[in-house]
Amino acid sequence: MAEYSISVNGKQHTVNALEDMPLLWVLRDIIGLKGTKFGCGMAQCGACTVHLNGTAVRSCSVPVSSVGENKITTIEGLSANGDHPLQLAWQKHLVPQCGYCQTGQIMNAAALLKANPHPSEQEIEQAMEGNLCRCGTYNRIKAAIMSVSSAS
Repeated sequence: MAEYSISVNGKQHTVNALEDMPLLWVLRDIIGLKGTKFGCGMAQCGACTVHLNGTAVRSCSVPVSSVGENKITTIEGLSANGDHPLQLAWQKHLVPQCGYCQTGQIMNAAALLKANPHPSEQEIEQAMEGNLCRCGTYNRIKAAIMSVSSAS
């Protein structure tokens, strides 16, 4: 095991972990942030999406040893009070059903809107297609993202 100092949601954390331990497990099991979910473990479903310097990444495929000085943001760090515009839009558009994938969906959408504040429907669909939703709320997800992009 090695010691790593990582920045998560604006706070420095010192963690002891194997160099190939996925960031997902560091966040959940060592730091105790349970919002980031385990889905497939192969970076295919998007449930574990977090931001690395503002870019959406699948935390199940990022070894803790590769984080270095990069800044990590999880769903808990997106908004202190759960009132990020996307979180509010998710509620307004009744997006969650089971809710399992929603933290990854929101984190991916937040990175999209940061990079492209006014995406087209096609750009939203393209950016979000790697995040799977077993409940099939894709139209609600797109509507929520569009409502935030049109409000800014």
